[in-house]
Amino acid sequence: MSQKKYTPFRALMQRIAASPLGAWYYARTMHWSDGIFLRLSGGRMTLTSLFTGLPVVIVTTTGAKSGLARTIPLLCIRDERDPATFALIATNWGQKRHPAWYFNLKANPRATCAIAGKTGEYVAHEAVEEEYARFWQYAADTYVGYPLYKERIRERSIPIMVMTPSS
Repeated sequence: MSQKKYTPFRALMQRIAASPLGAWYYARTMHWSDGIFLRLSGGRMTLTSLFTGLPVVIVTTTGAKSGLARTIPLLCIRDERDPATFALIATNWGQKRHPAWYFNLKANPRATCAIAGKTGEYVAHEAVEEEYARFWQYAADTYVGYPLYKERIRERSIPIMVMTPSS
């Protein structure tokens, strides 16, 4: 796979989001903006996907500590070998901590995911070795921010959770 091509506007939006200031800002605001836009579009689109052209999945997990349903929009990295499977990259916008959704999926790997308005049940597992390398390459080819986040957070690993349909 080679680097995906985006319009100049979408490429600019991705570079802004990948910058330290952009990542800091969007980490604190984008899930709210995406949620509002998702409701306004009838579940068809997020603000992130509109502005950046990046694929977004709405993931509902069970909270590791609370046991409550937790829903968050995340970038979706499709598996070129199996279109029903996708990965979630736990960069947390290049922050030093793993995202909460990662701990939720580790504690309870079952999740409900909605992609382009289609909802299904999925089971998560953490990628290792060849699978990790393959999905990391897909991720780096999809979004310019992933390699930049990796440079910023050298002190921790970046887990990749692979989501496969449960049926």
